[in-house]
Amino acid sequence: MQEAAKRVLISDGAFGTQIQNRKLTEADYAGDLNLPADQKGNNDILALTRPDVIADITRAYLDAGSDIVSTNTFSANTISQADYKAEDKVDAINVESARIARELADEYAAKDGLPRFVAGAIGPTNKTLSLSPDVEDPGYREITFDHLVEVYRQQAAGLVQGGADFILIETVFDTLNAKAGIFAVKKLERELGREVPIMMSMTLTDLSGRNLSGHTVEAFWHSVRHARPVTIGLNCSFGAEQLRPHVQLLAKLADTLVMVYPNAGLPNELGEYDEEPDTTAALVKAWADKGQVNILGGCCGSTPEHIAAMAKAVVGLPPRELPEPPTVMRLAGLEPFEIAA
Repeated sequence: MQEAAKRVLISDGAFGTQIQNRKLTEADYAGDLNLPADQKGNNDILALTRPDVIADITRAYLDAGSDIVSTNTFSANTISQADYKAEDKVDAINVESARIARELADEYAAKDGLPRFVAGAIGPTNKTLSLSPDVEDPGYREITFDHLVEVYRQQAAGLVQGGADFILIETVFDTLNAKAGIFAVKKLERELGREVPIMMSMTLTDLSGRNLSGHTVEAFWHSVRHARPVTIGLNCSFGAEQLRPHVQLLAKLADTLVMVYPNAGLPNELGEYDEEPDTTAALVKAWADKGQVNILGGCCGSTPEHIAAMAKAVVGLPPRELPEPPTVMRLAGLEPFEIAA
């Protein structure tokens, strides 16, 4: 991305928090789709039933200074939508969510000449390929790799059709799920006859720096580098303070753009996020000051105010320069492994 070579870019923040603040009813979620299950809480379906809400939130982030806006499609796949008996709406949800973001991104770009980008968001689903949900049967899996590939391919196809510039495989708690996402996008590329750029973001489950499938940050990077993602990064997990050492590590490793979007601190005893925008902005600015990031944004609990504070904090700061790691064989199990010449 040429723009990322000029400055630190700003992504957007949480959608869920903003949707919750609107106190929507079952009627808002369900619309006139006549689905056989209650839809309240199915945030993704709002692209079809209350597109004005999704557009308002996206516009708020663009007003705050976002260069990249994501689609509200974290659970817009047939596995997750089965909870709402809305599997047959997956294609429409993804196309419409991407269309909303695309139209607004283009509108803002036309105003000031600065390009805006759309990241088609793909969440991890509520299934895992690496771990068994049955403690008495470690070899059991609820889904197969091939099935998850098709689930992701369907979602990615809808997002691209709707106008997404990238496919963002985010909140990766299981590295094998992420590999299914990569394979799905590569399969879609062959079908379309063109490149579909990938962005990837890992989420950590503890302060030691591992995801749920046990991979360290470095091992995860070694596992997905072959996909040549446009960005690699971290999201969700914790607040910026807790992510600091892991951002430092990733910044030294990755020969691609680093994108980090932390939660707005740690949740309080009520599960709410109350870190002030200026606090979050000061923490992520420290990464930018040290040349460790290319793109910044927010995850759980973050608001347009958090994004605006970040955008203001990094004005004029140079982006991270990509390292040129030596050519060696890099492998990974749960830990990274290098074979020097």
